[in-house]
Amino acid sequence: MRAHYAEVAKAGVPVVAYNNPHDTRVDLTPGLLARLHGDGVIVAVKEFSGDVRRAYEIAELAPDLDLLIGADDVLVELAVAGAVGWIAGYPNAFPAALRELYHAACARDLDTALPLYRSLHPLLRQDSKTEFVQSIKLSMDLVGRRGGPTRPPRAPLTGATEALVRAATEKALAAGHR
Repeated sequence: MRAHYAEVAKAGVPVVAYNNPHDTRVDLTPGLLARLHGDGVIVAVKEFSGDVRRAYEIAELAPDLDLLIGADDVLVELAVAGAVGWIAGYPNAFPAALRELYHAACARDLDTALPLYRSLHPLLRQDSKTEFVQSIKLSMDLVGRRGGPTRPPRAPLTGATEALVRAATEKALAAGHR
């Protein structure tokens, strides 16, 4: 990993590591991230492990490494832990509501953040599923923000997942989320 990121850093632009051990089967542990940052080859990490405890260990081991929220369903936890940004999926469907949620979470305004988070979490957790692209696109279509069809190898949602996304999107719209 260190050799890989050293080679990528030769491009001469700031590099954000993407820690997604679920899909890549490679875990950029806090210790490894600290070494990569210490080597000067990464400036930030998109943290997608789902383990919010890592935010604190990363901050201890590499205090100048920027932590970016990488999964929509741990937004509040990572924002409260000090994340400085969010690489997001579901704001494509609900930009106003999720902008409000993000800013409230970063400001630690939990009176605002937690009700929004609870209300939107059935959708946000879809961002951590295999069919996340299809789910976001379906929600976008349902709210009138053209998501459109997915490209192969992704297939359209069907069955229970489609029904869940439809119901959660309709519930969010009924709650006034936009």
